[in-house]
Amino acid sequence: MGRGDLSDAEWERLRPFLPVSNGRCGRWRDHRQVIDGILHRVRTGVHWRDLPERFGPWKTVYERHRLWSADGAWELLLQQVQAAADGAGEIDWDISVDSTIVRAHRHAARTHRPPAGPCRVNWGRDAGTPGRNAVAEPRRPPGGGGAGGEGLGRSRGGFTSKIHLSADGCCRPLSLIVTRGQRADCTQFVPVLEKIRVPRRELGRPRKKPDSVSADKAYSNGPCRQYLRRRGIPHTIPEKADSQAARLRKGSRGGRPPGYDEDRYKKRNTVERAINKLKNSRAVATRYDKRGYVFLGTVTAAALVIWLRS
Repeated sequence: MGRGDLSDAEWERLRPFLPVSNGRCGRWRDHRQVIDGILHRVRTGVHWRDLPERFGPWKTVYERHRLWSADGAWELLLQQVQAAADGAGEIDWDISVDSTIVRAHRHAARTHRPPAGPCRVNWGRDAGTPGRNAVAEPRRPPGGGGAGGEGLGRSRGGFTSKIHLSADGCCRPLSLIVTRGQRADCTQFVPVLEKIRVPRRELGRPRKKPDSVSADKAYSNGPCRQYLRRRGIPHTIPEKADSQAARLRKGSRGGRPPGYDEDRYKKRNTVERAINKLKNSRAVATRYDKRGYVFLGTVTAAALVIWLRS
C-alpha cells in the first residue's frame, strides 16, 4: 500500500456502497486500485497522464472520476459515510458555514461542450445496502455555459473559484458548493444548508436540520437570519457595524439586536480547520479541472478522505 492509499479498514467502509456492473457497460476495473489512483491525483495534483503505473491506465482512472462526478457517486459515498458516523453518534451538529477562494490554474481556463450523460449503473453490493437496486439515470452534467457556467470567475485573487461549505463540530465538511470566485458568501448560505442530507441507518427521513449554526459577518443580513428563524435553528452571527448603527438610529423602530453567544462563536474555527484539511489536497488548493462538476467531485473526494480518516 502506497502513501495516501486506502487502508483495509477504510476500504471495507466504502466497499458496500460502490457501483456494480449491470452487464451493459462492461466489467469495472478493480475499484480499490482506481480509487487509490484518484486519491493520489487529488492529493498531489499530478497530471492524469503522469499517474504511476501501479494504478492502471490513466484514462481509466480519469474516466471513473469524471463519471462518478457527473452522476453524483462521490456525494452518495460521502453521505453514506456520514450516515455511519451519525448512527454511531459521532457527528457534532453545532455546525459552521464559510467559504474559501481557490486559484484556478490556466489549464482550467478552456472549457468544451458538455459530454453525453453517463451510463446506467447499479449501486450497492451487500444485502440490505440502501439503494441496492437504485439506478443512476443518465443526465447532462451541469455547466457548459462558458467560464461562468463552470464556476470560474474573476475576483481580487485573479482567476478563481469559490468553495462554500458547512462543517460539523469535528472539522469535517457536511455539504459543498462550487461557484465563481466573485460570488458573495451570503448568496450561497441557504443552498449550503439545504444541501445537508445525512441518511438514517434505520428507517426515517434523512437529517437536514443542525442543532445550531454559526457564521461570520459576511452572512449577517436579513434573509439569512429570517431563513434560520423560519426553520427554528439557533444561530450565532455577529452584527455588522453599519447594520448596528442603522438600527440604533431608528431607535425603538429599529427592533432588538440579534442574539450573539460569544462562547458559541469561538467554535466557528471548526470550519476554518475543515478548509485547511481540504486544502491539504493540492488538486483542491489549486483548481486544475476544466469542468465545474469534475472539480466538485474532486473536492467531495477530498472531503470523503477526511471523514474516513477522522
